[in-house]
Amino acid sequence: MPNQAIREQLQARGLQVLGPCESLSRHPELLQFSALLRDFTPAEADLLGSSMLLVRAQPGQLLIEEGEASDWLMLLLGGTVDVGKRKVGLEADRQEPGDTTRLAVLKEGAVLGEMSMLDGEPRYASCWALSQVEAAILTRAAVSRLISAHPAIGAKLLVKLTQLLAQRLRNTSNQLVKALRKAEPA
Repeated sequence: MPNQAIREQLQARGLQVLGPCESLSRHPELLQFSALLRDFTPAEADLLGSSMLLVRAQPGQLLIEEGEASDWLMLLLGGTVDVGKRKVGLEADRQEPGDTTRLAVLKEGAVLGEMSMLDGEPRYASCWALSQVEAAILTRAAVSRLISAHPAIGAKLLVKLTQLLAQRLRNTSNQLVKALRKAEPA
């Protein structure tokens, strides 16, 4: 179960902490469509969910803040999230509307914050709830406990996270190539 510090961090952000995320299998669409949960059996998903914390956010609430150091990821169980990055050269304490570039709009089944959960580095982007959001929080410590107690499920989770990161790197590389081609002189 996530520690009190994580609960306090989430509550300070205004998120409603609802307790353990039991019965992920009650969301059968997630087991089919979520890159993280695909290939998990209902029993495995429930075991993973019992290691997670269920939270709820209202439209406009900040979920993840660019630059913060955290060791957890968020699995969207419902709702829509806007992912944005501060424009180059802007300071965090003086943000105005339009100071961020939208990177993505994510829906149910998406995973946010996995890079910082794995490496402990500051968050790359910020995420805001566009609608009411329900999400499951998974900490690095919970992953370690899962690996110790249920190695097969822990290994499956790590493979899924690795695949997710590889796909994101592939997408970023493709975007970089396209941007470089546009910048080439004709």
